[in-house]
Amino acid sequence: MTLTGGPVFWILIVMAVAALVVFFERLVELRRARIDPEDFVKGVINVLEQGNVDEALSICEDTAVPVAAVVAAAVRHRSSSSRVLRDAVESASRGEKSRLARRLAALKIIGDIAPAMGLLGAIFGFIHVVMAVNAQELVMRADLINATMESLVAAALGLMVAIPVTVMHGMLKTRIDRLTVEIDAAASRIIGYISTKAVQK
Repeated sequence: MTLTGGPVFWILIVMAVAALVVFFERLVELRRARIDPEDFVKGVINVLEQGNVDEALSICEDTAVPVAAVVAAAVRHRSSSSRVLRDAVESASRGEKSRLARRLAALKIIGDIAPAMGLLGAIFGFIHVVMAVNAQELVMRADLINATMESLVAAALGLMVAIPVTVMHGMLKTRIDRLTVEIDAAASRIIGYISTKAVQK
């Protein structure tokens, strides 16, 4: 008796490996994106207060995280109208959020279709059972067991892939949501500062 889930088995294995690669790549990237947004914005504002705009931009460029990119967009458009400033910051914010969520949809798709793939493999296995019964008058017990095991292994593997992948997707989504809140907070803080300075002038 061999533990095989038929051709669907290998498709599910490939899906599982792809999900792991995406998960760890995104996890590392999201960890790199974490900074204290309040301290960062405060530091940039302190530099701007001293009139060192180039230094403020340099700090943002050297800090390769989403919050820094959004703050940099605000600093570059500090002399623009309020509407242009907000549009520039919102555009940078959308771009950074999109980059954070990159490949997340792939995990969602894998988690959603893995059980269906497992079910498909199970159906193939039962088809093999029926074919074995119809093909010959004397059906070997081993043939029936192998075909049944193909069904069970495929169905089980589909769930074994779907459950952890769904957890992975949830973990990454939570981290991305947290970073999104930080990006929005930093954007509001720097826009508020620049707008206040513009009014004072």
